[in-house]
This record gives sequence, structure tokens and C-alpha cells, in this order.
Amino acid sequence: MASGFFAILDDIAALMDDVALATKIATRKTAGILGDDLAVNAEKATGFLADRELPILWSITKGSFINKLIIVPIALLLNAFFPVAITFILLLGGCYLAYEGGEKIIDYFGKEKAPKQQATPDGLQATPPVDQEKVKVKSAITTDFILSVEIVIIALGSVAGQPSMIQILTVSVVALLATVGVYGLVALIVRMDDAGYRLIKRSNSTGFLSKLGHVLVGALPVIVRILSVVGTLALLLVAGGIFVHNIHYLHTLFPNLPATLKEFGVGLVVGVVLAGVVAVFKSLRRSSKEG
Repeated sequence: MASGFFAILDDIAALMDDVALATKIATRKTAGILGDDLAVNAEKATGFLADRELPILWSITKGSFINKLIIVPIALLLNAFFPVAITFILLLGGCYLAYEGGEKIIDYFGKEKAPKQQATPDGLQATPPVDQEKVKVKSAITTDFILSVEIVIIALGSVAGQPSMIQILTVSVVALLATVGVYGLVALIVRMDDAGYRLIKRSNSTGFLSKLGHVLVGALPVIVRILSVVGTLALLLVAGGIFVHNIHYLHTLFPNLPATLKEFGVGLVVGVVLAGVVAVFKSLRRSSKEG
């Protein structure tokens, strides 16, 4: 009886060792997309009032957990019974990411020409802050869903030759680490200024802690601006990578061009085209309503 019990423990220990090794390999292969995920979500989680940052970030984090609960079992089932569907899902997700990146670029270059938003008679914005929060949270969760699909599929591909149990446990662990790690770092970034103010207050505005506090407070706006640019580039790079790796023609196109440059170029072209088509469609629809 005892020998059977210890044999089970040995089997569990061996399984955990295999899962740990597979998770290490999968995490290394998803490191790039995790970095992009961090940049994109950090950019989306900023720009709120200080007392709303953590509640909104928690809402996005919960949405990310739900995304993983949906994606992981579906990815495992599709990989087992209908693997070709994964490619089509990735391409659709790539179109969405490219559109988001292209829309940001079009908005950036067209913002000076765009008419200013009209205020309501009482001087308030036409869109209530609560609605703005909901829109931004929804956008962040949607983008997280697409990036999570990419992370899960890359992790699944890294353990494709392993037994089913190792595949399930490895992909689940990577998905959990992705959410906890990414949004934990995002929380640290968005609360940098709050930590800086506390250091300044605790040190009575003198000494090393005060200087560190001022650095943190001053660094946050710079980091937010950098993340805005990096997040847009990440969207286009991830989208371009999806297209290049899953469309044979694009994969063989310009073989001497550096992979990163080619992926960014493809993502940029697709994103600007999609965003332009959507912008024209919205304009025509608005004109037809006004007419």
C-alpha cells in the first residue's frame, strides 16, 4: 500500500518536472509576445484618474483571466481535432491588431485637422467619464484576448510533441503567468507617481528618498508617452508576425529583408488599409444618416 502511494508521488513529481521544463521552454518562446503584451496593456491602462487606475486595471485583469479560461480549452480542443482552424483564428486576430495600430497612426497624423469635440451647454464633455472608462476597458480586454490567443498558441506549439497532460498543464501555467506577470508589472508602472509622492512625503522633501520620489513622479509621463509609441509598434509587429508566419507568400517575400522590419511593414500596410477602409465606411454611414 505504502509503495503504491510513493509510486504515485514519484509519478506526480516526474510530471511536475516535465511540466516545469516545458513551461520554461514555452515561456522563453513567448517572451517577445509577452513584452508586446506588457507594452500594449500598460499603454491602455494609463490615462485615468489616480483613484480609478487600480479598479480599472483590476477590471482588465479579471477580463484577461476570463479570456484565458475561454482560450486555453478551445485551443487545446482545436489543436487535437481541427488544427487548421487555429491559423484562421490567428489571421483574424492579426487583422484586429493591425487595425488598432493603423487607427492609432491615422488618428495621430489627423488629430490636428480633426474638429475639437463640442462641449455640452453646461460645459461638461458629451461622453461621461464612466462611459469612457467602459469603452477603454472593453478595448483593452479585446486586445488582451487577441494577444492571449497568440501566447497560448505559441506555448502550445512548443509542447506539440508532448503527452496531452503535459500540454494541458504547460499551456495553463503559461497563461496564468502571462496574466499575473503582465498585469502585476502594469500595476507597478501606473502607480509609480503615487509611490514617488509617498517617498517625498516620508523623507520630508530631503535626502535620497526624496530624489528617488521626484524621479519616479517625473518619469511616469515620459514612460506613458514611450509606452504609447511602443504599444502601437507592438500591435503592428505582432500582427505582421502573424501574417508573415502563416501566409506562405508573405513568408517568402523579400527573403533578404530583416524579419522584424518585414513584419512591421506588413502589419503597418494591413493596419493602415483596414483603418482607412473602416474610416471611409464610417464617414459614408454618417453622411447617409445626416442626409
